[in-house]
Amino acid sequence: MFARRITVVGAGYVGLTTGACLAALGHHVTCVDPDPQRVARLRAGEVDLPEPDLPELVDEGLAAGRLAFATSTTAALASPRGAAEVVILCVPTPVGVGGVADLDAVATAVGEMAPHLAPGCVLVTKSTVPVGTSVRVRELLGRSDVPVVSNPEFLREGSAVHDFRHPDRIVVGCDEQDAAERVAALYARLGAPTVLTDAASAELVKYAANAFLALKVSYVNALAELCERVGADVRDVTEGIGHDRRIGQAFLSPGPGWGGATLPKDTHALLESADAADFEFRIVRAAIDTNVRQRRRMVDKVRLAVTGTRRGSLSHCRIGLLGLTFKAGTDDVRESPALAVAALLRQAGAELVAYDPAVPPGRTDPGLDGIELVGSAAEAAKDVEALVLLTEWPQFRTLDWAALAGLTARPIVVDTRNLLDPDVLRRAGFTCHPLGRPARR
Repeated sequence: MFARRITVVGAGYVGLTTGACLAALGHHVTCVDPDPQRVARLRAGEVDLPEPDLPELVDEGLAAGRLAFATSTTAALASPRGAAEVVILCVPTPVGVGGVADLDAVATAVGEMAPHLAPGCVLVTKSTVPVGTSVRVRELLGRSDVPVVSNPEFLREGSAVHDFRHPDRIVVGCDEQDAAERVAALYARLGAPTVLTDAASAELVKYAANAFLALKVSYVNALAELCERVGADVRDVTEGIGHDRRIGQAFLSPGPGWGGATLPKDTHALLESADAADFEFRIVRAAIDTNVRQRRRMVDKVRLAVTGTRRGSLSHCRIGLLGLTFKAGTDDVRESPALAVAALLRQAGAELVAYDPAVPPGRTDPGLDGIELVGSAAEAAKDVEALVLLTEWPQFRTLDWAALAGLTARPIVVDTRNLLDPDVLRRAGFTCHPLGRPARR
């Protein structure tokens, strides 16, 4: 394997993970972040992202001299190591007005680097971007001697390093075979299946994959509701269908809906791409609509548990929430289904107190307004009409549920993740309301 000189533009969880892992594969990598203080911390080996194994990788890369950090793309491209042979864009592409992906960060980065790229350097878009972005990037570059390659990332927050090291596939899209093969060679030591395709297909892969996962979660959430109506147990149903190798067990756990930084953004962006192509992608729209319904259904379950009816009033009811992040293993609350349910509970008049091991009291992210943040499950349980488990933190399984029951005004648990053992809760004095299963009293 030839070690390449690589510049990674963006040092978020995708950019920093990509840079550190490529350095571990033997490449010479410079990661760019515009924040001088953050760059200073990274140069000192201080990683502010809760990604397992990432701090160790950064330390190893720094010690080996294969990983460096810079505050500007221009400085990184002029590294004493020599001109960058590959530049990888890992900048944010949030949902903009009308569900369209906001490519301002991509355009800015390309504009800044265009005059400074060495002839023959490969520009890689790893950021999740709509179909046709590679064409736009080539236009912004205004250079025929710098090929543009699409190489989407498939990293999950909380397991990004593992996902990089053990990928299901590497997708590389470019109309220039030599450039595509050079990018694919960066990952050769990983031994993963590699899909070499055109840029448009590579760009669509990421959106298509995430939309399919969203479809699967929406399906199992609807299935859980059907199980409740017909007296079936969703755990047994999903186990029965999950043994079918064509379906698999992954993403078959019901919950309060899907969310996070990628699935909502990518499903909406896929719809926008379909609309632009005059195609009505009804099944994806149905997945989104089902997701909205699922969050409302969680509030109805709380109403039923507390008042005995799905239309009962929650006005001035104190409700304790367990979990606020969009999933366990991260401190990310962006597009969290837990916060979406919390917002609906507030609209219904409930007074909310919440504990999440990754969301300390005093945190002020959007969506946390109106929620009293506390530092323990016991504080979240004190004098509440019900505890609602919204994030699947494994430590919630081993809480002292008998002690918590004694703190509540009413010992009720609504388990929107089916994380807890209803028999354990029943013995502790709780009534448990899971998803897709009968309540246990």
